[in-house]
Amino acid sequence: CQAQSSTRNYGPVFEEQPVHTLVPEGSAEEKVTLACRARASPPATYRWKMNGTEIKMEPDSRYRLVAGDLVISNPVKAKDAGSYQCVASNSRGTVVSREASLRFGFLQEFSAEERDPVKITEGWGVMFACSPPPHYPGLSYRWLLNEFPNFIPADGRRFVSQTTGNLYIAKTEASDLGNYSCFATSHIDFITKSVFSKFSRLSLAAEDARQYAPSIKARFPADTYALAGQMVTLECFAFGNPVPRIKWRKLDGSQSSKWIGSEPLLQIQDVGFEDEGTYECEAENIKGRDTYQGRIIIQAQPEWLKVITDTEADIGSDLRWSCAAAGKPRPAVRWLRDGQPLTSQNRIEVSGGELRFSKLVLEDSGMYQCVAENKHGTVYASAELTVQALAPDFRLNPVKRLIPAARSGKVIIPCQPRAAPKATVLWTKGTELLINSSRVTITTDGTLILQNISKSDEGKYTCFAENFMGKANSTGILSVRDATKITLAPSSADINVGENLTLQCHASHDPTMDLTFTWSLDDFPIDFDKSEGHYRRASVKETIGDLSIFNTQLKHSGRYTCTAQTVVDSASESATLTVRGPPGPPGGVVVRDISDTTVQLSWSRGFDNHSPIARYIVEARTLLSSKWKQMRTNPINIEGNAETAQVVNLIPWMDYEFRVVASNILGVGEPSLPSSKIRTKEAAPTVAPSGLSGGGGAPNELIINWTPTLRDYQNGDGFGYILSFRKKGTHGWLTARVPHAESLHYVYRNESIGPYTPFEVKIKAYNRKGEGPESLTAVVYSAEEEPKAAPFRVTAKAVLSSEMDVSWEPVEQGDMTGVLLGYEIRYWKDGDKEEAADRVRTAGLVTSAHVTGLNPNTKYHVSVRAYNRAGTGPPSPSTNVTTTKPPPKRPPGNISWTFSGSTVSIKWDPVVAKADESAVTGYKMLYRQDSHSAPTLYLASKSRIDIPVPEDFTHAFVQIRVTGPGGDGIPAEVHILRNSGTYA
Repeated sequence: CQAQSSTRNYGPVFEEQPVHTLVPEGSAEEKVTLACRARASPPATYRWKMNGTEIKMEPDSRYRLVAGDLVISNPVKAKDAGSYQCVASNSRGTVVSREASLRFGFLQEFSAEERDPVKITEGWGVMFACSPPPHYPGLSYRWLLNEFPNFIPADGRRFVSQTTGNLYIAKTEASDLGNYSCFATSHIDFITKSVFSKFSRLSLAAEDARQYAPSIKARFPADTYALAGQMVTLECFAFGNPVPRIKWRKLDGSQSSKWIGSEPLLQIQDVGFEDEGTYECEAENIKGRDTYQGRIIIQAQPEWLKVITDTEADIGSDLRWSCAAAGKPRPAVRWLRDGQPLTSQNRIEVSGGELRFSKLVLEDSGMYQCVAENKHGTVYASAELTVQALAPDFRLNPVKRLIPAARSGKVIIPCQPRAAPKATVLWTKGTELLINSSRVTITTDGTLILQNISKSDEGKYTCFAENFMGKANSTGILSVRDATKITLAPSSADINVGENLTLQCHASHDPTMDLTFTWSLDDFPIDFDKSEGHYRRASVKETIGDLSIFNTQLKHSGRYTCTAQTVVDSASESATLTVRGPPGPPGGVVVRDISDTTVQLSWSRGFDNHSPIARYIVEARTLLSSKWKQMRTNPINIEGNAETAQVVNLIPWMDYEFRVVASNILGVGEPSLPSSKIRTKEAAPTVAPSGLSGGGGAPNELIINWTPTLRDYQNGDGFGYILSFRKKGTHGWLTARVPHAESLHYVYRNESIGPYTPFEVKIKAYNRKGEGPESLTAVVYSAEEEPKAAPFRVTAKAVLSSEMDVSWEPVEQGDMTGVLLGYEIRYWKDGDKEEAADRVRTAGLVTSAHVTGLNPNTKYHVSVRAYNRAGTGPPSPSTNVTTTKPPPKRPPGNISWTFSGSTVSIKWDPVVAKADESAVTGYKMLYRQDSHSAPTLYLASKSRIDIPVPEDFTHAFVQIRVTGPGGDGIPAEVHILRNSGTYA
């Protein structure tokens, strides 16, 4: 039988089906292959259909079969574009593949007509239409400016729609002058083709560009249809001056983590039904805003929820097959048998996704397909129906040869021959025919049940099976054994969470058989391997099956059943374990009576877990934080018998979720499930904005800054700020309203505003419910101007050949038009222009500076200016300074030394300065006893010096260099040893 099973025949099952294929029109490809392969026994044969008509495979045809694949030679659009379907058949039946389209991609050239020039006022927006040529499939678009490959970059000011190809410039600038061409590219497999349009000239009329509010020009459709799982892209771009910022929001839901991109594009990847809804694009600049709304409507290809499977059924029986598919629009379902449409007839009823057979016949065998389709696609589910007619056969499932049974117990002896149709069954004991009685039951499926068994029931039992195809029988021998009994049953117990317990269970049994113990909790078997160490089985003796429970948890409460079992019978006893612990989660948290700062909560009691509930606490979280926080309530302490409380001190206009937690003497329980989200009612702001400051900006401007108010403190929609300000020392206040919570500064311009003028400023928030309290008054200064006064009495003194010191008298504070940050020293060589001057800045109120990096023996001009945040002031009268000549470039030579008692006398040849070098006024010597000691500096006016040394002197390190007004020269280095005296 096994050999027959391994080689049994079966109908075709597709392993590879044709897929939609796109071929470039005019491609050099000489053939197209549509794949088809099916697993079948005997092997399948293949046919193909095009647009529902079978393709004839003639010897000289352009169509040929390679295994199951269809190969089309020299494909052309006029003859070969269409829908293809593979048909696979063998002696068991026929199946058809999904349909696959063969389409031809193309991209024609742009029109050769010249494009009209465009003239517009500088600062206004402009749109260039691409008007792409006929094409399939879609294109990607870029724009050229003047020449290839000078492509226009995508930035916030310019945008190329990938829907229409049009180029939008939000605000034109002088740099936009030039010739524009639309560059369209088609991508088909690995082949890319691009074409570009005639150029269109853009010229600008120069005017003072006034600012104007946004106007949305590139819009996504009012209704955008998308398939679930795809990426959706919405486009939105606006003209405006300044260039508008684009923001996106979903009006009937929050922003999804699947949103990618920003500004002109909103892309939603792997779109789902939860993304369906109305979306708004908002364009905003300082002059105003414009909005546009449209819907995303999600649809879906058919997807199987339930499919048919291969089925073997008995001849004469009934069969019901069903399949179901999801999709939007809802898919229609039809049926095929051996590739042909199947409709209701005689014994067959077809009703949507249901197929019913009455009294199956052999001819009903075959391949069946359930087909679900909507406008977005089609899915196929295939299965083979095999109608069987078999004589009874016990070879696969004979009656058990030896059947043990327990004295006074019950035994069940199945009789399950393979047969089609189902066989009628008779039982005999020896030669006695058995019939139903108080102790004997023969069920409808042929099973024999004997009860209250005694020794006299031992013997041979034979099952006889028969149908119209033939008959067969099978025999087994019944053997009676001693019954199993529980001798020590488990006892019920009551413990706290975390404690340990042992439930006892002992039993007696027939000694010729093995005894095993099993435990169950509330009728579910205990899996000791997955108990995380809580359960352990005793293994002292075969007749002892105690259960130990460690670190008990609430989930361990229930009815424990010990079962002692042999192969012939079993005995069971039960006990109840009660585990006391913290309460379970309350249920059904409901929010009502919502005000701006309070809500009323109600809930239902959870399990007390065998210890009375003492109290409840209420927790909440907002959209700003995922962390749960305990809330203030009325009453402050919620008793354990309560099922309602008021939550107080809430934030107005805030989204909340609430949950309730119960506790008892044994601890705090699990929290309830969160309530549904609610939003408290709006209220006027209660907190003044903070961080009031300002300053800077252009002349005649007062800039006021503040910290944007967090969502927690906005209290309502339509949030904004009201500023009050006045020149310090005056009485009347000016006010300004600044909309939008994210605003953080305001600029007040007025020709009458002097530089660095102090203003008193205060701020308060408003929303559509009213105004909030004002902040404390802050002093903010108007924009600074460059200092008007110059430093005076500037002096410069050369210090070394490359350094100088500069000092000056400070500017008068009364002349300042801002906060003095310091002074800027400018210095330039004689003969150079002041514009090429080097600069050094000081910080604060210091009135001198040390300048380095100068050229030796060079005349410099020096001036000093005051500076503040607005810039530098006028220069002081310049002064002159000439740096000294550089020191000689030669080190001292012919160094020698002699020792005399505790003194070493060191001599060298004098260094004579050249004409372009500064005079030598003396010598510097660094003397170090060894490489680890600190050096000692000695000065000498002549070319000799005497140095005291210790009696144990062995060596020393010496550096000698000239010094003078030009600085220090190059050193000569020498290692002095007691037993030598000259350095060459």
